[in-house]
Amino acid sequence: MSHIDLVTLLVHEYDTALAFFVDVLHFDVVEDVPSLTNDGRPKRWVVVRPPRGQVGLLLARADGDEQVAQVGRQCAGRVGFFLRVDDFAATYTRMRAAGVHFVTEPRMEPYGQVVVFVDVSGNRWDLLGPSGNADSSV
Repeated sequence: MSHIDLVTLLVHEYDTALAFFVDVLHFDVVEDVPSLTNDGRPKRWVVVRPPRGQVGLLLARADGDEQVAQVGRQCAGRVGFFLRVDDFAATYTRMRAAGVHFVTEPRMEPYGQVVVFVDVSGNRWDLLGPSGNADSSV
């Protein structure tokens, strides 16, 4: 069986990205170890993953002008990442309190509750909650 294990997310700085994903989104740090670029320069291998999540994010510090230009634009301004949570209202409230920028108001869709937010690098994410029995107080 095959599966996607990691998705690369370009970031400006490792520690700023780690603080967002760990402190704000409550992801787990899976790996944070020294590594080398293909041409032998030092870098870090930094992987975060939502608790109980199957797919991790490889936080890759942008290297060079072309990569720096793509930070926050990996999906050309579209929502490119989807974070499903069990308790939408509590997660949304906690993220708002932490200063996360939401670009829409929460709404109900056939696939569940949804609100669009922006990560520390500028990428758009859907925060997704369960469908049915939605808490309309958020």
